[in-house]
Amino acid sequence: MRYCGVLHIAEMLANAARVAPDSVAATLDDEALTFAEIDDRADRIANGLRGLWVGRGDRVLWWGDTTLDAVAVFAALSKIGAVFAPLNARASVDEVAPVAAYARPRLLLCAPSHLDAAGELAARVEVPFSPEVPIGDESASAPDVSELDERDPHVIFFTSGSTGRPKGVVLSHRANWLRTYVGATTTPGGAGTVCMFPLFHMAGWTIAMGAWQGRRAVHFVRVPDAETLLRTTERHRASRLYCIPAVWSRILEHGVEGFDLSALEEADTGTSATPPELLRAIKDALPHTRTRVFYGSTEAGPGVQLGDGDLFRKPGSVGVAQPGVEVQLDESGEVVMRSAFLMDGYFDDDAATAEALRDGWYHTGDLGAFDDEGYLAIVGRARDVIRTGGESVGPPEVEQVLGAHPAIAEVAVVGVPDVQWGEVVAAVIVVRKGENPPDLDALRAFCTGQLSPFKHPRRVAVVESLPRTAATGQVQRTLIVERLQSQPPPH
Repeated sequence: MRYCGVLHIAEMLANAARVAPDSVAATLDDEALTFAEIDDRADRIANGLRGLWVGRGDRVLWWGDTTLDAVAVFAALSKIGAVFAPLNARASVDEVAPVAAYARPRLLLCAPSHLDAAGELAARVEVPFSPEVPIGDESASAPDVSELDERDPHVIFFTSGSTGRPKGVVLSHRANWLRTYVGATTTPGGAGTVCMFPLFHMAGWTIAMGAWQGRRAVHFVRVPDAETLLRTTERHRASRLYCIPAVWSRILEHGVEGFDLSALEEADTGTSATPPELLRAIKDALPHTRTRVFYGSTEAGPGVQLGDGDLFRKPGSVGVAQPGVEVQLDESGEVVMRSAFLMDGYFDDDAATAEALRDGWYHTGDLGAFDDEGYLAIVGRARDVIRTGGESVGPPEVEQVLGAHPAIAEVAVVGVPDVQWGEVVAAVIVVRKGENPPDLDALRAFCTGQLSPFKHPRRVAVVESLPRTAATGQVQRTLIVERLQSQPPPH
């Protein structure tokens, strides 16, 4: 049975199983799944999910560390038209509870790593919970997919907003198919791609779908440390390794000597600001590879690319629009994008959708500038959301936690540009009378268990008062950032 619309992720995976059934599709440590095995597992899980009354349009939460079970669940949900909605595996129950409630899910599934936490979450927000991935009868027929459509919602990825309220980015099957097809046609054959991203992150699935479009494997890792990434690349003779700049810095500090990386053809990066000196270090360490820089977002996909030949001709640039993407600056200098693979909108949030998508253009929140050849550079942020190491952090969420510290009277959280991370979370605090100012280690310890580590402050400054507007009393975040940038970073 064919799907209604060929640009459907279930059809993409089923076709890979027909064309290359015995080819490896995904690995993790010593585990591996072929395309045929994913397709078979997905059919059985899909039937198991239908036995739990999960159907077209229903949202299913997935919570857990990276596991190949997630791949099979991802494929199974595609087959029945349900929506895959992964929760941040690094977050606490307190952090994900409002996200889970907001999604109004039909079901919560989890990896073994999160079994106890998922049970607590399910009880707290009254989400139906299956402690095991449901498996249907092996003799049952494959799901009937004739009613599914490529414009149906496929996934929801949750991202922090400037208000701290979670927003669910809704992507259709068509959008994800189109986002990943370009990569399938421009990435070399080889033995697949090493993926550093966890499977609650959009980038992890984009990399996987790009590999699967070309019938190649994606090699997942549990922890993206330098040793693991290099060993995985060597072991599978992978042709592509994509890492954010901070992780590339760790790899280069670790050193690539002693690893057989001769099969590696592409050493790509992006997601956050990439300094030219890091690109030079990558090229020096891996002179036989090509390197590209990608700029995009969960909402817009990989919209802009700087090619290998332009890395040092256009230092500081993120490149030019990818095929099928239009990029412009609006009247305020904000970067806006238009393509056939933008998000459908934010789940159950018409106001945020209308603010982000205007007349078919997605407003990125980044300020940009074009040079005389049309190459784009990102010069600042138009919104308060902090982008650190590829993750989004809403300042109010961090401020709420830090504001409960007994020594803090007032706090403002901002993003400060950083060579390694793109931006880092910085906390500017006013200390209560009679209290000693907490240092950075103390603040990070205070956040532990309440906030994911990437949301913890990496800089702290003590001030007598926060700068505010005279008329409304709003905190002047731009002024705070300017003052922090004028000061040398702490060692």
